[in-house]
Amino acid sequence: MSEIKVIPRFSQDRGNADHDWLRTFHTFSFAMYQDFDHAQYGSLRVINEDRVAARTGFGTHSHREFEIFSYVVDGELEHKDSMNNTEVLKRGDVQLTSAGTGISHSEKAHGNKEVHFLQIWSLPSVSRLPPKYFTRHFSDKEKEDSWVRVVAPVNAEGVQKDVREGSRQGEGPAPVQSPLTMYATLLSAGKSLSQAMKGPKGYVHVVMRSGYNEGLAHGATIKVAGQPLREGDGAYLQIPSSSDLVIENVGDRVAEIILFDLE
Repeated sequence: MSEIKVIPRFSQDRGNADHDWLRTFHTFSFAMYQDFDHAQYGSLRVINEDRVAARTGFGTHSHREFEIFSYVVDGELEHKDSMNNTEVLKRGDVQLTSAGTGISHSEKAHGNKEVHFLQIWSLPSVSRLPPKYFTRHFSDKEKEDSWVRVVAPVNAEGVQKDVREGSRQGEGPAPVQSPLTMYATLLSAGKSLSQAMKGPKGYVHVVMRSGYNEGLAHGATIKVAGQPLREGDGAYLQIPSSSDLVIENVGDRVAEIILFDLE
């Protein structure tokens, strides 16, 4: 069996900006950061790790033909959109907007502290779909030393793709219109996890829990198929068929890890 190939994407090589109200890192080309070598990977188009200052944020703006999801790490994120959804998202919440033919929304820090979240975009497999909105919650306890499937394709097993009207909260992963499955874990020091990957591509990201731009010298350290990664680092994965990915926490603290399986 061929081994999974790991191509590191180190934190210091990502696009980044400090706008005072927003401190952000871009894994892929975004806004003023453009790098043709890092434009997208499979259906994955954007991974922005954002810290938005209290009572500020992204004003109302429009999107179409993207699947847009937010993974809240710390603080509270206030969401409003043109579908009349208003919600305050907290740690453990995953919010997914299937923009389809077009939506407008705003995303702001709620309350008196900054919000730290991952903003992720993927390309839909089908165009001109009606816009939809979903939220899910996954507790720290669920993620402890275990992979939790937080986003999965609409036709995947266990996905409640019809929970759309009335209550936006359903059970299981949020349904995405892309061939993409997203997992999350809180991996304890000294522990390891294995995940069967469908492939042929994947991406892994270590969340910057220790602070903005601190991943180079501080924070959690993991190994992905033997490749060391610190907070803020990620890696492209090239996956042969029927492969298991092994991730080890070789540091001295819990690592929050996001993993994408890109079919």
